[in-house]
Amino acid sequence: MKIATWNINGVKARIDNLTQWLKDSDPDIVCLQEIKTVDEGFPRLEIEALGYHVETHGQKGFNGVAILSKTSPSEVNRGLPGDPLDEQSRFLEALFTLPDTRILRVCCIYLPNGNPVDTEKYPYKLAWMERLRSFAAERLAYEEMLVLAGDYNVIPEPHDCFDPKVWESDALFLPQTREAFRRLENLGLTDAVRATTDATQFYSFWDYQAGAWPKNNGIRIDHLLLSPEAVDQMTSAAIEKHVRAWEKPSDHVPVIAYFDFAA
Repeated sequence: MKIATWNINGVKARIDNLTQWLKDSDPDIVCLQEIKTVDEGFPRLEIEALGYHVETHGQKGFNGVAILSKTSPSEVNRGLPGDPLDEQSRFLEALFTLPDTRILRVCCIYLPNGNPVDTEKYPYKLAWMERLRSFAAERLAYEEMLVLAGDYNVIPEPHDCFDPKVWESDALFLPQTREAFRRLENLGLTDAVRATTDATQFYSFWDYQAGAWPKNNGIRIDHLLLSPEAVDQMTSAAIEKHVRAWEKPSDHVPVIAYFDFAA
């Protein structure tokens, strides 16, 4: 099984890229972030025509997440628990029953950016990360195959960006942000990509400005974090960098992991 995460940066603007990538890459489950549309506006028909089931948690003009899957989930939950006043659409959970009756739980995450740091946006980011940690701790207690996939807006380590000095004052790389990410990992979650490679210059995002893409001035902020039960079944992981070179690209590219759930 192939599971992917991709910040599409506007699903309507990138629908041609999305459908082409679905045909080429053929993932089984896809977590999309920043769909930038209400549920009713999602281009469902184009995706369903390719054989995918669609679940969305949209928001007008910004944010929004979706899960596309070749099989229908048995349960879907919208919104990250812990703050009933949080109206931003950033979290979607789907449960899938595998042929051997085991449960695969996939969560699509669009973690807040947090910039500018001297505004309410950064405390919101840290609070959201703490809510995610609490959620993950609860779900890990089920001892199921759990995949937390998404745009975390976190650069975990200096080698996950082209120049740490450029990012040292940014919300994506501040010590408090990275510490919060480590607390999440320390629950027993594994970064799928870093479990397979320690390569540098291995990025998932390149800004549209300042020639970032041709210069390979990127950062790695899109992650799949796996429970012990899931990582035991993972066979490989990769970043599909070539998609960034397509016409009208997102500034992110898909990050994928392969699993042998029959094992």
